[in-house]
Amino acid sequence: MKKIQRALISVSNKECLLPLLHILKKYKIEIISSGGTYKKIKNLKFKCTEISDYTGTNEILDGRVKTLHPKIYAGILYKRDNKSHYQDLIQNKFKNIDLVVVNFYPFEKILRDKINNKEIIENIDVGGPAMARAAAKNYNDVTVITSSSQYEEFINEIKKFNGKTSLNFRRKMSQIAFSETSHYDSIISNYFNKITSNLFPKRKIISGSLIERLRYGENPHQESAIYSKDGTINFKQLHGKKLSYNNYNDIFSAISISKSLKKNTGVVIVKHTNPCGVSTIKDTVECYKSALACDPISAFGGIVSCNFKINRKLALELNKFFFEVIIGDKFDNNAIKILKKRKNLRLIDASDYTSSEIFKFNSMNGSFLVQSDDKKVFTKKNFEIVSKKKPSISQLNDLLFAFNICRFVKSNAIVIASNKTTLGIGSGQPSRIDSCQIAIDKMKKFTKLKKELVAASDAFFPFVDGIERLVQSGVKAIIQPMGSIRDKEIIKFANDTNTVLLFSKTRHFKH
Repeated sequence: MKKIQRALISVSNKECLLPLLHILKKYKIEIISSGGTYKKIKNLKFKCTEISDYTGTNEILDGRVKTLHPKIYAGILYKRDNKSHYQDLIQNKFKNIDLVVVNFYPFEKILRDKINNKEIIENIDVGGPAMARAAAKNYNDVTVITSSSQYEEFINEIKKFNGKTSLNFRRKMSQIAFSETSHYDSIISNYFNKITSNLFPKRKIISGSLIERLRYGENPHQESAIYSKDGTINFKQLHGKKLSYNNYNDIFSAISISKSLKKNTGVVIVKHTNPCGVSTIKDTVECYKSALACDPISAFGGIVSCNFKINRKLALELNKFFFEVIIGDKFDNNAIKILKKRKNLRLIDASDYTSSEIFKFNSMNGSFLVQSDDKKVFTKKNFEIVSKKKPSISQLNDLLFAFNICRFVKSNAIVIASNKTTLGIGSGQPSRIDSCQIAIDKMKKFTKLKKELVAASDAFFPFVDGIERLVQSGVKAIIQPMGSIRDKEIIKFANDTNTVLLFSKTRHFKH
């Protein structure tokens, strides 16, 4: 146990100080503070020594140098059982500091609110993280508190031990402090990477805040949690049991596809991160029914994402089918009442969801792959009509729709569509011709009416056999990336069969 005699408080977030100050007063703990924190403590009518009076040195450089003083750091870093350290303190007339309560300038918030580089730089905290690191290093003798959320636990600790803290508590607070300083530094580091356009620096720092521990991972024997770089996930759960690892994975996949569609348009159904039905028909109920009709067997137990506000009429239709999660850009009150009748059904409001992700990560065995996200916005310049037959406007719209959905399907990926609705999706096959056959088989199984069919491939056809199967199944227009040594053979086949063929200048694998 370590008795606390002297505390240093220097906080950017000055909320919730009152209970902390009361407990320090109760155990007759001397308080040292600086700047705005000192004024706050005095306004709350508690005794406090200002740091400049404690050190005998005034704040300088517009407050950039306040706590950076040997008397402060010697008091924090002094090892109480080291005779040499003790002699140094006596000789310099320094005193021990047993408790450091500190939190940092809100650099993350400043980044969101400010665009002026000078203001941003001034909000890089130097003294706060330095004191936290010093106290955390000397956890054997010093307690460090880095968030107001820890005040209650600290108060309970010193109440329990009569003004003292246990080694286990100090070690725990030390671990948290080092995590806080590391996270803080990572935000600053990534800011400088951004302003210097250094996408792949020598040291890549990834940091996140815990949202919650999950029951388990993909399987019950795996542990898991969800983190966020800014402490939020940009959507709200309105109803239902807690989300699982697999739920989150599917939700992010479904929302990503939804947000790639025109605003307030489209229904996406996802199973195991793969779309199994997508439609952008204007009427919302028909849009949902069309998406479901693509593959109702795979959709069972999946996730549906509506890129618009869900109303009562649609809710009644959604309630006829078993989904794990329903996502909407808001729900009207009647829709919520209807859907809440299913106790375990998760309802997600994604109306505030924005995608700020720049990189994708894939880790394995201590290494991780990093790449920029595939957010390319398609324009006419990205595509070239290479067949003699030209697409109609409706065909062109369907081709672009199918190609966009294709990039969200695990490769090798084939999407057959008509009227901006998927009719057959072949995903995740080692052979592109197998993906073609799966897409064709699903279309034949669930599509009753013959329609003007188009197809999209996420990469080029290496041989004619894949495109040949699609044409034989009734597909009249195809879109694929260019780049095969047999592109000329593919074009010739399209011309020989009077098929529309478009080449994309970009490929869109999703492994």
